[in-house]
Amino acid sequence: MFATIVLLGTWILLGVPVAIIAIPWTIVTRDILPMYRMAFVIVRAGLRLAGIRIDPVWRQPLDPSQRYIFLSNHVSNLDPPILLPLLPLPVAVVLKRSLMKIPILGWAMRLAGYIPVDRDGRVETAMESAEIAKRTLATGIHILSFPEGTRSPDGRLQPFRKGPFYMAEESGAPIVPISIYGTESMMKKGSLRIDPGTAHVVFHAPVRPQDYATRDDLMDAIHAIVASGLPEWMRT
Repeated sequence: MFATIVLLGTWILLGVPVAIIAIPWTIVTRDILPMYRMAFVIVRAGLRLAGIRIDPVWRQPLDPSQRYIFLSNHVSNLDPPILLPLLPLPVAVVLKRSLMKIPILGWAMRLAGYIPVDRDGRVETAMESAEIAKRTLATGIHILSFPEGTRSPDGRLQPFRKGPFYMAEESGAPIVPISIYGTESMMKKGSLRIDPGTAHVVFHAPVRPQDYATRDDLMDAIHAIVASGLPEWMRT
């Protein structure tokens, strides 16, 4: 549990005073980038001190003038803090609505434009989230989503939900598939224990939603690409 204490201790010790300064500053100036940058410095520091190393691979450079939807498999609670500092700024996360109620952190996520969703599987919910995502992308913010909808219980890639693909179709934004592994053994689902190790992250080449005839075809293609970057045992 030592790594857990170090990680959470670093984030709390540094994060609370930064939030007290950064949140009012963001409200006044409406400039979210300073808060992003300070937050990600703290996130990286906590990961480093906890012995978590990151090995990112980019298969293709991204166009800095383009806004992207990043879609990743999800095997651990460590995935978001590992992925976010690697992505171009600013970036909003699609997450379950209840997380927005967390004190201080919830405020920060609202200011950052994070997109709350209800995971009820209804088409209406997916369409509502797609409209929010479309507006978010139009303001110059990238989006990160985990299309499995929740963490995999055993590390194996799960079926994708359709919500993120509504977002991609409605916005026309290219999708960057992401494969992440290693975190499934560092922090297992249902456990607070963190073990030091290396997180491997593969950023695949962008995929244009317009190149696929149907939403299901697009979803199947992204699923196959994400699987291709994972160890064989995680692919099914």
